[in-house]
Amino acid sequence: MSQFFAKDWNGAPFQLFGPPHVIALILVVLVNLSLVRLRGASLKTRRVLRYGLAAMLVITESLWHIWNWSIGQWTIQTMLPLHICSAMVWICAFMLATENHTLYEYIYFLGIGAASQALLTPDAGRYGFPHFRFFQVILSHGSIVTAAVYMTVVEGFRPYWMSLVRLAIAGNVYMAFVALVNALLGSNYMFIARKPDTPSLIDLLGPWPWYIVSLELIALVVCLLLYLPFAIRDWRAKGVAAQ
Repeated sequence: MSQFFAKDWNGAPFQLFGPPHVIALILVVLVNLSLVRLRGASLKTRRVLRYGLAAMLVITESLWHIWNWSIGQWTIQTMLPLHICSAMVWICAFMLATENHTLYEYIYFLGIGAASQALLTPDAGRYGFPHFRFFQVILSHGSIVTAAVYMTVVEGFRPYWMSLVRLAIAGNVYMAFVALVNALLGSNYMFIARKPDTPSLIDLLGPWPWYIVSLELIALVVCLLLYLPFAIRDWRAKGVAAQ
């Protein structure tokens, strides 16, 4: 049990797309696919699910901070909730508890887009299965994706064209704020000061600062793809109404 939380992990290192990672990804996909069966669930059941998912997010993120503090790795340069997914954890938990549609828009686009990438290339360091960090990174990012899918599939929330406009404005304002924080603290939140130390998709996007432009373009494409099902449904609905 001591090795489960150990700073000096002696177990197998995290292996990208190794068996534990692939199994974890499959489980996340299966959980999200199963949400379709919850359509029409009672108000009480939906409330329990929303609060349970919010609790999962808060608990896993809190334990992450406690663990880093306990092993002497908590620093203001690395542990403030300013990375997209770190911020999304708290925003997502609040959104689930309050059913706030404006926050849902950000969770749908940023949560699914960023958290999915984080699931595919987790920042788990050397901590492989069954270390606490392995479970924490999968549960945290997987819960963000699941929250967005749940609110869409079960609660009936959806984004709109103006959601993309609000996201573009808020996202760039937030990035400017984080860039200022990075300059003041010497940090690398959102990985906009330099590339992350662990392998990620950013490595394929060229040198700093040009990879930031590439990230914005990729984010735009991802958001458009995420909106595409709703655009098609609206287009079909207009066609039917015009007949």
